[in-house]
Amino acid sequence: MSEDFLEKSYDPKKVEEKWYKIWEEKGFFNPTFDENKPKFSMVIPPPNITGSLHIGHALNNTIQDVLARYKRMDGYDVLWIPGTDHAGIATQNVVEKELAKEGLSREGLGREAFLERVWKWKEEYGNKIILQLKKLGASCSWNYLRFTMDEGLSQAVREVFVRLWEEGLIYKGDYIINWCPRCKTALADLEVEFEPTKGNLWYIKYPLEGEEGYILVATTRPETMLGDTAVAVNPEDERYKSFIGKKVVLPILERIIPVIKDRIVDPEFGTGAVKVTPAHDFVDFEIAKKHSLALVKVIDEDGKMTEEAGPYRRLDRFDCRKKLVQDLKEKGLLEKEEEYEVILGHCYRCGTVIEPLLSKQWFVATKPLAQPAISAVEYGFIKFVPENWTNLYFDWMRNIRDWCISRQIWWGHRIPVWYCKTCQRVIISREEVDSCEECGSKDLIRDEDVLDTWFSSALWPFSTMGWPEKTKTLSTFYPTSVLVTSFDIIFFWVARMIMMGLHFMGEIPFKKVYIHALIRDEKGQKMSKSRGNVIDPLEMIEKYGTDALRFSLIALAAQGRDIKLSEARIEGFKHFINKIWNAGRFVLMNLKNYSAENEELDYEKLPLFSKWILSELQKTIKKVREKLEEFEFDQAAMTIYHFFWDKFCDWYLEVSKVYLSKPELRRDTQRVLLEVFKTSLKLLHPFIPFVTEELWEKLLEKETEYIIVAPFPMVKERYVKEEIEREVGLIQELIVAIRNVKAEYNIVSKTDLKVVYKNLDRNWLRFLEEQVEVIKSLAKVEEILLVEEYFKQPGEVSIVLSSGELLINLKNLIDFEKEINRLKKEKEKLEKKLVYIENKLKDNNFLEKAPAEIIEKERMIFKELYNRLERIKNYLEELKR
Repeated sequence: MSEDFLEKSYDPKKVEEKWYKIWEEKGFFNPTFDENKPKFSMVIPPPNITGSLHIGHALNNTIQDVLARYKRMDGYDVLWIPGTDHAGIATQNVVEKELAKEGLSREGLGREAFLERVWKWKEEYGNKIILQLKKLGASCSWNYLRFTMDEGLSQAVREVFVRLWEEGLIYKGDYIINWCPRCKTALADLEVEFEPTKGNLWYIKYPLEGEEGYILVATTRPETMLGDTAVAVNPEDERYKSFIGKKVVLPILERIIPVIKDRIVDPEFGTGAVKVTPAHDFVDFEIAKKHSLALVKVIDEDGKMTEEAGPYRRLDRFDCRKKLVQDLKEKGLLEKEEEYEVILGHCYRCGTVIEPLLSKQWFVATKPLAQPAISAVEYGFIKFVPENWTNLYFDWMRNIRDWCISRQIWWGHRIPVWYCKTCQRVIISREEVDSCEECGSKDLIRDEDVLDTWFSSALWPFSTMGWPEKTKTLSTFYPTSVLVTSFDIIFFWVARMIMMGLHFMGEIPFKKVYIHALIRDEKGQKMSKSRGNVIDPLEMIEKYGTDALRFSLIALAAQGRDIKLSEARIEGFKHFINKIWNAGRFVLMNLKNYSAENEELDYEKLPLFSKWILSELQKTIKKVREKLEEFEFDQAAMTIYHFFWDKFCDWYLEVSKVYLSKPELRRDTQRVLLEVFKTSLKLLHPFIPFVTEELWEKLLEKETEYIIVAPFPMVKERYVKEEIEREVGLIQELIVAIRNVKAEYNIVSKTDLKVVYKNLDRNWLRFLEEQVEVIKSLAKVEEILLVEEYFKQPGEVSIVLSSGELLINLKNLIDFEKEINRLKKEKEKLEKKLVYIENKLKDNNFLEKAPAEIIEKERMIFKELYNRLERIKNYLEELKR
């Protein structure tokens, strides 16, 4: 082996594309269907075809890839299904904007021509994110790539719709829905984004019919009063008991409406009397059903006032509000208005204020589907990680409302319903229909609506494996092993997949749900284009390489805690990639002319530090395995990071230089270098696949040609030696103490130092005699005297260690008086800083308002400064003696 195989510095651009192409061509990403292998499967949360890889995608898919690569190496047959989502509203909006640039419109083209344009756009741009996932190193089973509107999935969607209809779980009816006047479509509750907004509360007089007096009603949406069909009060509210059963005159329109009682009314809101507008409010719609009230729709799908709005017909809803308020003032019916914060719902796609509207829509009755899904989690068949997300899931599922699944757009799965114009029969069919099955008429109209995008996504775990056909993939890999996703789609997607999986497969869709963190900027703020703090993963890959980005994301992905990411952190982990590369160069350079012929290590013959590094390696393997199985990815990554950098590079590689120089130790040391380096590469591969594969290629002795299919390391318990770890720990303490003294007094370059180590244990001293050469080499001193008794000499400083006492003579090396003055000044500065931080940590105001991580950071700083102060005090005492 030769270091000539490796360039002096690692260039990811020369490596990444090469290896990804080889992995794909060799078919390493695809399952083998080997009956002797345990199975592991996942489905990718399908990104929108309109999307580009953002930092959230990068985190999500890096986590999945770590699992896929780990399980593949650990002997599992792995299926990781990739795919994209047609993203109904989003994609239609993108294509409509493209058309607008050409002076065209969706309506002008017509439905068929418009859909042709969308498909064309999808073919041109829809796979962009797939290429970006490959750039990230995602080892998806690309032979199984799916799209939510491909033919197989479309068949599954139709099958599910028809079965639910046949079971009475799909219905069409009048219902209050969230409506976007801009996108011209219904929105599910989860597609509405709510935010507090400065608004007003208007107090309006509703005159009593046939007598003096009025009821004062407060509202934040006066334009909807034109659709009022009652005024409601709480039956326990003493102020209004005498009004119940009377009638009032609706201002402006002068429609007579009743005063009713209902416990849902909050006596604390406004005046305690509320207007009831069943066609434009969710709560009022429920009240109307209970009290058989009329439903009067005064706002239409364009956000304009209807004929029912009388003099305000055809006005925009917000223009109507202004004119109506003015008219109420002029008629003396507006008592007052005051500022009031309202929670406004906005369309998640275009940001338009949504309007609750009465509309004919298609719904799934979810309560019968929800109970089995609740039980699956209650009884532990599905586990959420971290576990705290379980409560959020239960809260939503136990209060679930029927799911509005129809959307008034053109791009999507068209609802498989036809209406016969001749006999008015409604036909629900799995196949295309050209004539009425009842009367034979061909005069049919197909339902114009398409299904909610999440309807097809809810079938993703089983539809992607070929359902409703009984495929080998389905019988082998369903249910999937784990779903990796973010918390914001627990309701949109996770819950619905559980409901549909249980209902149509009779099995859970996945055994575990890992909810990963949200990525924020280094200050903990949400990333957004407006703030200018967005980190583009593709830019980071271009700048630092894929492995550096991947390791940064994983190393920071602690369970239940948002990730604070900065470019500086990614750059920092790029240094780790370089460290691995340089370690590889060192190992290869020192394996020249070496051929072990797969011989087993003669453990008993190994020198101390070789035994130690093998023991530490076993502990690392064990912990990495445990943490990967527990989805504690950050701890798995940082375990191998600290082993490789802190133990292997900082200690063993330095010690190995001593061992390699001795003919009797050289061969065994080469064997240990190779063993530890190879094993480290295998541990690192799931996290940083490219650099590890490149280095693996240079090793002449390895179990497999490619590391991607090399066996993941197993713990060799025979190498675990706690006594050796303790002994090495004491030697390291001694070496570090010498280094610290040299650094403190700025004599690092001095290699002709003579140091004394005193210990009363003669056996320990005899043991250390065997390690003197290593100690001298690593501490860079000329001589170390090991003694049982020693009297401190003038000019010597003493450091008490857990295993003995270290004495170093600084005479003629430093100016004692100058050093004492320097240390005194530093001591004063440290004491002032400590007082400042201590006062801050005693300040209740700071403790109550500051984020927990800031408080913890201050405590850590305090601890570090305190330890530094204690060392300074010790140095001062030694110098003054």
